[in-house]
Amino acid sequence: MLDGAQPHLGKYHQHQRNYVPESRFGFWFLGTHLWERHVIQITLDDLVHLISTPKESYSVVLDAGCGQGRALHILYSRFRPQRLIGLDAEDKALVRAHKRAVKNDLNVELLKGDCAAIALPDESIDLIFCHQTFHHLVYQERALAEFYRILKPGGLLLFAESTRAYIYTLFIRILFRHPMEAQRSADEYLSMIRAAGFIYEPQNVLLPYRWWSRTTIAGILELCRLRRVPPPGQRQETLVYMVGVKPTK
Repeated sequence: MLDGAQPHLGKYHQHQRNYVPESRFGFWFLGTHLWERHVIQITLDDLVHLISTPKESYSVVLDAGCGQGRALHILYSRFRPQRLIGLDAEDKALVRAHKRAVKNDLNVELLKGDCAAIALPDESIDLIFCHQTFHHLVYQERALAEFYRILKPGGLLLFAESTRAYIYTLFIRILFRHPMEAQRSADEYLSMIRAAGFIYEPQNVLLPYRWWSRTTIAGILELCRLRRVPPPGQRQETLVYMVGVKPTK
């Protein structure tokens, strides 16, 4: 754990919980190899291709909402940071993340905290990986403001999120837990990120349409090629991936 750093609270108070804890099923699922192999790794592959000018390494990398640490060793292998930090609000998730880091012989700093009040100094991070975290958060604008604060000028935000259209499906509502009033469309997420000060271009955005991100029947029919996949503009986007840059001074 990090010692000595104080959260940048602003008008945010720690008694205001910024997230909805995952269901028992959700916590189990997010710790599986299936989640790591078929969601995290594929998502990172897509995000890396959205970086306009990729570097061989990024000195300080933060996994914002690291959960049980399934992404940490992948982030290390992709970005070769000198310092790798995992942030999460759940003790039980951080315990699992610590065990996984030890198993992978990975040097990781694990920080318990809220994305709306991150105990890291201004302009201390080179790259933030934020994967499927925002649909659990209530105060999303505050979290983005914190990301902007702690990123160095020219630093990257790798953002991957499920949209309202996916979170509102019956299957997800039954098995997982989210703050339903905080859910957004792909366009709303992109607008919020731009309003927070991040810069991105169309080539830095991807709207995947994975079969598993739609209603169960429609997704299976499309996977089996028994139903046409609707093109962009004729569908409700279920996922949004984006790489944003904090402007240089």
